[in-house]
Amino acid sequence: MASAWWPCLILALLSSLAASGFPRSPIRLLGVANGIEVYSTKINSKVTSRFAHNVVTTRAINRADTAKEVSFDVELPKTAFITNFTLTIDGVTYPGNVKEKEVAKKQYEKAVSQGKTAGLVKASGRKLEKFTVSVTVAAGSKVTFELTYEELLKRHKGKYEMYLKVQPKQLVKHFEIEVDIFEPQGISMLDAEASFITNDLLGSTLTKSFSGKKGHVSFKPSLDQQRSCPTCTDSLLNGDFTITYDVNRESPGNVQIVNGYFVHFFAPQGLPVVPKNVAFVIDISGSMAGRKLEQTKEALLRILEDMKEEDYLNFILFSGDVSTWKEHLVQATPENLQEARTFVKSMEDKGMTNINDGLLRGISMLNKAREEHRIPERSTSIVIMLTDGDANVGESRPEKIQENVRNAIGGKFPLYNLGFGNNLNYNFLENMALENHGFARRIYEDSDADLQLQGFYEEVANPLLTGVEMEYPENAILDLTQNTYQHFYDGSEIVVAGRLVDEDMNSFKADVKGHGATNDLTFTEEVDMKEMEKALQERDYIFGNYIERLWAYLTIEQLLEKRKNAHGEEKENLTAWALDLSLKYHFVTPLTSMVVTKPEDNEDERAIADKPGEDAEATPVSPAMSYLTSYQPPQNPYYYVDGDPHFIIQIPEKDDALCFNIDEAPGTVLRLIQDPVTGLTVNGQIIGDKRGSPDSKTRKTYFGKLGIANAQMDFQVEVTTGKITLWNRAVPSTFSWLDTVTVTQDGLSMMINRKNMVVSFGDGVTFVVVLHQVWKKHPAHRDFLGFYVVDSHRMSAQTHGLLGQFFQPFDFKVSDIRPGSDPTKPDATLVVKNHQLIVTRGSQKDYRKDASIGTKVVCWFVHNNGEGLIDGVHTDYIVPNLF
Repeated sequence: MASAWWPCLILALLSSLAASGFPRSPIRLLGVANGIEVYSTKINSKVTSRFAHNVVTTRAINRADTAKEVSFDVELPKTAFITNFTLTIDGVTYPGNVKEKEVAKKQYEKAVSQGKTAGLVKASGRKLEKFTVSVTVAAGSKVTFELTYEELLKRHKGKYEMYLKVQPKQLVKHFEIEVDIFEPQGISMLDAEASFITNDLLGSTLTKSFSGKKGHVSFKPSLDQQRSCPTCTDSLLNGDFTITYDVNRESPGNVQIVNGYFVHFFAPQGLPVVPKNVAFVIDISGSMAGRKLEQTKEALLRILEDMKEEDYLNFILFSGDVSTWKEHLVQATPENLQEARTFVKSMEDKGMTNINDGLLRGISMLNKAREEHRIPERSTSIVIMLTDGDANVGESRPEKIQENVRNAIGGKFPLYNLGFGNNLNYNFLENMALENHGFARRIYEDSDADLQLQGFYEEVANPLLTGVEMEYPENAILDLTQNTYQHFYDGSEIVVAGRLVDEDMNSFKADVKGHGATNDLTFTEEVDMKEMEKALQERDYIFGNYIERLWAYLTIEQLLEKRKNAHGEEKENLTAWALDLSLKYHFVTPLTSMVVTKPEDNEDERAIADKPGEDAEATPVSPAMSYLTSYQPPQNPYYYVDGDPHFIIQIPEKDDALCFNIDEAPGTVLRLIQDPVTGLTVNGQIIGDKRGSPDSKTRKTYFGKLGIANAQMDFQVEVTTGKITLWNRAVPSTFSWLDTVTVTQDGLSMMINRKNMVVSFGDGVTFVVVLHQVWKKHPAHRDFLGFYVVDSHRMSAQTHGLLGQFFQPFDFKVSDIRPGSDPTKPDATLVVKNHQLIVTRGSQKDYRKDASIGTKVVCWFVHNNGEGLIDGVHTDYIVPNLF
């Protein structure tokens, strides 16, 4: 028996537990002093069409002669979703699975009550949140932490920005950042900068390049270059590493379509700015006294410098009561702007906080200006409110203020709320802004607060279009993300994504309509699907079904925003949809948590990664958890999946078999086998017929791709119906199904022989993959794969997955065989894993020996996606990609 401390991984969940009396303990940081050496830290990012897939890997060794605690800290963007976390100790990998938050919370609380495990992830800054996990490793042992997160990069002031927090806390022998960018539109500029080192030093450690569609950034400082001084042992790597880029814009928009999903990027240039009418609603209550009010004045004075003469403005000040600079909006003429500067400089703090009346006065002023034709017909109005506290005079109930503001605005213009500092109800400000087509920002009480205020204003200072509508072919699109926007601002970008009803359509058209400064405009994008296919053939450079994941990310993000102001059945529906997508695509969102499981135990010992809200607090707890290895070689049944996709579990002792089907949409990746001890994983991606029915009960699905990997051997093989690609220590080799080839190395053998492939890992693990080919011009069917496990007795007791969970001996009993609805297929009662199920007699084909005809295998079919036979539910086995 070996013993290991287990990590703590939870975001906002723990504050209530702390109140219940759980002990607090400090988080110890990585450091040479305690005997822990971090010898490798790598950040690897792939950005495809603005969608970033980031993997942070840290490796450490305990060089002390006693067990020591090591911590892994990562700060990641607040807009990102964690998609995976694994912890590997001495070659044993503990994988992460995304679960519904309440399920994970119960598992977590049970474990903590037994003194078994703990966690911490928390919000930590303006743009970042902090992920921390601590684990104790034995003397001489190695540990690897790997965190994966994804985000859609937003265009801000004409550039896409990617922030990577660099903070290794000690000198690291192998430290590197590698970023690959692929943009089908072509890259127009690419830059990278570090806040923590001089430009001279950056120039010798950084390489950056771009050409056509591809860009690359690499940052690899040597040990000496990391030192804060020539003789120092502490690291100067502590700060932000920022990458910015933009793309070519030969047309206002760009549409990309891959595997039945599309994304439409829209960012026209060169349009005249639409005049704007701004009501600045400013909190001057007593709590704004001193530095806050001074910084507000400095920001407003800079903003006045940027006002254009065709703009209109007014200042509404609120404390216990409300006052205004002018009775109505006035034009930003040089004379009026000079008078406005004098007014801003004279602002003084006083009294209480009457948010309700301040906002209603500003909204009323904008409405009257429109009704009385005081402002240009082709202009747009916005309200910008700044406050540092909660309403405490007049109407102070947040829900009533929201109702009053919503009714007063009536959907006519957006509200932007700026929350100064932390002593306010930020959720209230955010919800109120969102339901009025704006957004909220927290202004941090730092020395640059005035620049933060000015920076926000610059984002909304130049509206180019109002009333933007994105239109797509009627009856051709499903599950469209938000496609109407009140404003398009210069330097930003609108992103819309959706699913195609028909993947085989020949062309695709997108129209964008909006009101410009001088006239109404329509922009049209037409896509030739064959040309699109050619443009996106550089598949090796990009990752997976990125547009589908981008669509899922954007959909979840927008559902979560809508949910904030929804009630009753609408809120339940939005929650259910967002949760379903979070689980399917393996995203840690406010509705889910990631559970790192110790597979060989049945005691619900877990570690949890959770995503915080804006105001989340987290409380660390750090008891221990033991690790027990056990090995019992199973007897020699075999298991396979072939067909639609049908899973067969054959039990020779019973002279019988069980089978079940998994009904999931094309594109879904299922975990078939995962063994954290041997490092073996097998995942499969589902494909559908060419003209598959959208009705899940009638559509046919098969496996079209398989990913077989062994992390310990640094081996991966991707098997598709067209080719077989082997990565051996990251070096790729590609083979055709027509090849007759054998690849061998220590502990590995791979043989391909015309429609049949055999992969063996030593003596005791053998897989067979069969290629099924159909007539190329068949109107519906397409080629697919079968996967067979013919030997598994060397795989560990911790193996899991849709097939892997059955590698250990298990028992079942069939009784009460009786006529079923089909006279040729009797029903029976099956008792397995303490479940009593109704099953139906059926048969499948075993194609190992003959890929054309096959051998009939009779089995008892378990309905409802194997419910009751498989552990958990079938959606637990959905993973984000093949590897």
